[in-house]
Amino acid sequence: MTITTPHTPAEWAAYYRLRYEVLRQPWQQPEGSERADDDLAASTTHALLLAPEGYAAGVGRLHPSGPGQGQLRFMAVHPAWQGQGVGRQVLEFLEAAAGQQGLQELVLQAREAAVPFYERLGYTVVAPSHTLFGSIPHFLMRKELAP
Repeated sequence: MTITTPHTPAEWAAYYRLRYEVLRQPWQQPEGSERADDDLAASTTHALLLAPEGYAAGVGRLHPSGPGQGQLRFMAVHPAWQGQGVGRQVLEFLEAAAGQQGLQELVLQAREAAVPFYERLGYTVVAPSHTLFGSIPHFLMRKELAP
């Protein structure tokens, strides 16, 4: 399985479907809430790992958030693919894209359950952040990228 950026309508549909099913639907959020205003900005990089069956196994996105800094958002792995390295592949794809864009640092808002995943991959907790949907504590995390 290879990671790409979504291009076709079917790829975009699979990409957004996974974002909705993993990050919004379990908390009764409306369809459409998985989309962001800057998703289609030229400076936003999307990562899509398709399963052999054609659905999204993993997704994530990167966008610039300040001088030399990028932010990772909407990281999601299909339940059937969790624990199999899909999240790491998506993250490494986005980190490589950040490096190609000359970014020196990445930040993200990690759900509490995902903090150990990001820590294993070199991210550190900066501070507790917001609580999403009244029940999901988040933590601001960061990682300096090698020059």
